[in-house]
Amino acid sequence: MNSNDTTGRLAAQVSLRSDEEIVRLRQIVRDAAIAQGFSLIEQTKFVTAASELARNTLQYGGGGDARLEVLESGVRVGLRLTFVDQGPGIADIERALQDGFTSGNGLGLGLGGSRRLCDEFTIESTPGDGTTVTITKWKIR
Repeated sequence: MNSNDTTGRLAAQVSLRSDEEIVRLRQIVRDAAIAQGFSLIEQTKFVTAASELARNTLQYGGGGDARLEVLESGVRVGLRLTFVDQGPGIADIERALQDGFTSGNGLGLGLGGSRRLCDEFTIESTPGDGTTVTITKWKIR
């Protein structure tokens, strides 16, 4: 099935400019995962990835926004979470995706760990222009 068969609905938009907003995003993502029927393990994986990426957005991107969409594609339902910041960007994305790479005090998962917790992961970053990371988690209805 190609991506043109996917429909999405905006479920939430959250500003990420404080630790409290990260906590709020975690709860919104967990509630959406429960509503879509994700298992506890699937919920935990997606919320953990969301938390790590939200913290990166705040810490390294200087704050930004997260957008949560509920997806439907044939027999699958899913959640897509997009993080956008206007920070300094990532000079070497491949290096930043490597295990063990850290530039601070996050959860220790880094971008690579977040990528492994999701079904789809994309990152676009231009030094001086900010970063956009999109993650998606799917399940069969």
